[in-house]
Amino acid sequence: MGSPDGYDARTAITFALSPGQVSDAVEGRELLGGIGPLPAPLYLFLDQAYEDNTTLQLALNFVYLPVIPPRHHRLEPWQYDKALYRKRNEIERLFRRLKGFRRIFSRFDKRDVVFLAFLNFALIVEALR
Repeated sequence: MGSPDGYDARTAITFALSPGQVSDAVEGRELLGGIGPLPAPLYLFLDQAYEDNTTLQLALNFVYLPVIPPRHHRLEPWQYDKALYRKRNEIERLFRRLKGFRRIFSRFDKRDVVFLAFLNFALIVEALR
C-alpha cells in the first residue's frame, strides 16, 4: 500500500547513470534540478556524500526537507531528525532488491541505453510488487 501522495519506498522518482569517478553531489544536484519543485514538500533522504552547502541550498530552494547528518568536521552542524534518517535504509533495501536482478548486479549489458532500459523495467516490477 502506497502513501497518500503516491510515493513510498518502492517509488523511484528519477535516476541517472554516471561514471564512477564523478562526484555524487554534482550528479545529485543535476537530478534535483531536473525534477524541480514538487507540489507538496517531501523529505529528501541523503547520505553524507551529498552533504555540501550547494546541494542543501538547492534542496531547500525546491521546498524539499533534507534529512542528512552533518559531517563531523562542520563548524556549525545542524540538527536533523535521527529517527527519520533511519528510514533511509528503505532506499538501501530498494538497491538490494534491484541487485536481485542478475543483469543489474553483474552489468551484463555493455551499452548504457540497454542497461538503463532494463533498470527501468526492474523499477517498474518493484513498483508493482
